[in-house]
Amino acid sequence: MAAKLAIGRRVRPAATEVFARWTTPRCTRNIANRRSDVATFARRWILGVFHALARVATSKWRCPARLLAALIVVSIAPKTILAQRPDPQKASPAETRDPTANDPPPLELPLDGRDGRELLLRNFRPEQKLVVPQHPRHSAAMPVVDVHTHFHYRLRDSKEALDDFVGLMDRNNIAVCVSLDGKLGDQLEHHMRYLWTDYRDRFAIFANIDWQGNAPRDRPALWPCHRPGFAERTAAELEQAAKRGVSGLKLFKRFGLGYKNPDGTWMKIDDPRWDPIWAKCGELGLPIIIHTADPAAFFDPVDETNERWEELSRHPDWSFFGDQFPSRQELLDARNRVIKRHPETQFIGAHVANNPEDLKVVAEWLDEYPNLWIEPASRIAELGRQPFTARDFLIRYQDRLLFGTDGPWPETRVRLYWRFFETRDESFPYSEKVPPPQGMWQIYGVDLPDEVLRKLYFENASKLIPGIRQRLEK
Repeated sequence: MAAKLAIGRRVRPAATEVFARWTTPRCTRNIANRRSDVATFARRWILGVFHALARVATSKWRCPARLLAALIVVSIAPKTILAQRPDPQKASPAETRDPTANDPPPLELPLDGRDGRELLLRNFRPEQKLVVPQHPRHSAAMPVVDVHTHFHYRLRDSKEALDDFVGLMDRNNIAVCVSLDGKLGDQLEHHMRYLWTDYRDRFAIFANIDWQGNAPRDRPALWPCHRPGFAERTAAELEQAAKRGVSGLKLFKRFGLGYKNPDGTWMKIDDPRWDPIWAKCGELGLPIIIHTADPAAFFDPVDETNERWEELSRHPDWSFFGDQFPSRQELLDARNRVIKRHPETQFIGAHVANNPEDLKVVAEWLDEYPNLWIEPASRIAELGRQPFTARDFLIRYQDRLLFGTDGPWPETRVRLYWRFFETRDESFPYSEKVPPPQGMWQIYGVDLPDEVLRKLYFENASKLIPGIRQRLEK
């Protein structure tokens, strides 16, 4: 009897705690929620029954009602809990609902938008029903100097293509084009022969810096720009090029967004190593046209909110979103520090200083840096969707404007430039391409006054760029 009482004293508290815990409604809900397998469920209930019986066995037998109550609980509780446990054969409404019930119907091919089918964005070809006055232009209203063209990279040195484009220039009143493809070295020599053998009076040439030389692109430690004295050697080459008739220097966007240092970091636009080059251009009177960064949307995530999604879906390598690239603001700030550091050198901000999306900021730059000029090559798509703001801006800064197209382009696109600057036409395309290449929208003309057109088209260029006035006078 003493041994039984000792066992009872040890077992009774544990049995009471476990029995109480396993017979509460909360416990049964937890068991059901966990969906334990049958074997585990049975083992736990055997343990519960054992502790319950131990509780009864160690109690006083003077009250048979206690034994009867315990047996009733032990026999009924498992059935109660099992009743609360989910029946695998009777799933809940949420589980029986078809998970694909609200899904859209499967896509039917082709995705052309016809007969109720879905439409790919790149296949969207809306035919405008707007009826408004139209004033297409077949020629510029006065002689034009196009300061932003690429005759080496676009025509690939084809003599026939060059002859054809000179004919286009004649038809459209384009007096002079400035080709920006004269890389210092053999390419410059070849480009001079290509353009100047027959058409020296129609073409000026800007030089380019050969940062990489013949070294592999993935071995920047071997690039000539990282060897001592590179800037001084380049400055001397520019001086010789100027004596041979080169009119300026072009910096491509890879400078800041492509070229790297030997340690793998990005080459900085405002690195003091390059200062002798910019200073020499100021000394020689050679303007520097600089393409820095790219459209704002190219630095945003390529998702459903990106206004240039269609374009970036065709050219994914044009996206510069992510920490692996410098930020757009960082690039523009670095360029502006160079402009400020070299007030005697004239800089042309290509593509409206690559910020046509925010003309208020460009205006601030023009106010702060008197040696900054701008041109609209490949950006009438941006200017033309804000015609009132753009017109006010262009008139206000008429003495700092140059004309550019980023061509040579087909004649249809060239003539859209005349229509944009010379008319107040509404809702017309900015490109001959379908779909449009730089945003799914139409543009509106800004109808500039003649005095502004003269400065934009040729007067400012003849003041700024060596050799232009002489060509215009012939």
